[in-house]
Amino acid sequence: MRILITGGAGFIGSNLVRLALAEGHHVLNVDALTYAGNLASLTDVASDPRYQFAQVDITDATAVGEAVSGFQPDAVMHLAAESHVDRSIDGPGQFIQTNVIGTFHLLQASLEYHRSLPAERAARFRFLHVSTDEVYGSLGETGLFTETTPYDPHSPYSASKASSDHLARAWQDTYGLPVLVTNCSNNYGPYQFPEKLIPVVILKCLRGEPIPVYGKGENIRDWLYVEDHCRALLSVVQRGTPGETYNIGGNNEQRNIDLVHLICDLMDELRPHSELHPPSGRVEQSEGRAPQHNSPRPVSGRGAGGEGPTAHSSLITFVTDRPGHDLRYAIDASKIKRELGWEPQENFESGFCKTVQWYLDNEAWWQAILSGDYQLDRLGQN
Repeated sequence: MRILITGGAGFIGSNLVRLALAEGHHVLNVDALTYAGNLASLTDVASDPRYQFAQVDITDATAVGEAVSGFQPDAVMHLAAESHVDRSIDGPGQFIQTNVIGTFHLLQASLEYHRSLPAERAARFRFLHVSTDEVYGSLGETGLFTETTPYDPHSPYSASKASSDHLARAWQDTYGLPVLVTNCSNNYGPYQFPEKLIPVVILKCLRGEPIPVYGKGENIRDWLYVEDHCRALLSVVQRGTPGETYNIGGNNEQRNIDLVHLICDLMDELRPHSELHPPSGRVEQSEGRAPQHNSPRPVSGRGAGGEGPTAHSSLITFVTDRPGHDLRYAIDASKIKRELGWEPQENFESGFCKTVQWYLDNEAWWQAILSGDYQLDRLGQN
């Protein structure tokens, strides 16, 4: 297939580009290269003759139209988005522009292109809109998100993604564009920009800095290894039914505090510190702000052997919770397993171990990011 992938220099996108090329597809990576877009994540495939890159902002309707008509794709896989909840709290406007207006321009360009195709190619064309489980809101202690769960977004980020989901479905129902929608749980794995929880914890451990945990760390997420997610996305675009939604989850629910302890334990095993003294003072925040600590004391980790604190878990520090922080997300992925035969290959231990080891083995990748303006600061304190 000829696949146009938006956001292909991002975390999920770069892993998807790599997998699509490995499976023999031709790929055009369309990315604006904003702060989280990083072509260094694709250096190993940059010379592949089936790979092309176009620096295009999806909020530019003309450039989007030229990219679609010029590449002549069999499918558009739309991943480009502003995706960090804390950033959406600090600056919601860019989330509306990229996630809503940008999706609109891409839908319009794809519709015009689809209408120009001969009947046989038009019938095969697919537009896959990649979204998040955060559009569903928050679950209680039980239950799972299904494809028919009512939308209830609570942050500017999730509201913008909910809006773009509705637009994509409307272009299917109104104009006949062959649209598929996926809603996934929290991704983790190689090449994740170091503002999300797992890389933050790993890099804070490496730097001996306090590890900030929101509230009491009781928020629960379903964690999905990024390569499992990418396999699911290709399955949907190749064999999914237009007009359908597919939820993609990792069958891997974890409390944030338990996940942080797991990463600390893995760091103790893979990169031990014989003596580690957490630096005094507060974790520096964006715009010069510091978090309000619910507890000034670091908590004790369970340790690899369950006996007392470990060096890295002693860095854990509880900070004021995020505004509108949803308590629990969990995905029912039975539909995609039943209809397309997909299920995650990585389990609780294997995926996180691979991820920690990747960051330890690829210091040059994340050091290049941290040497710039970006630091491991907290955003979204409202």
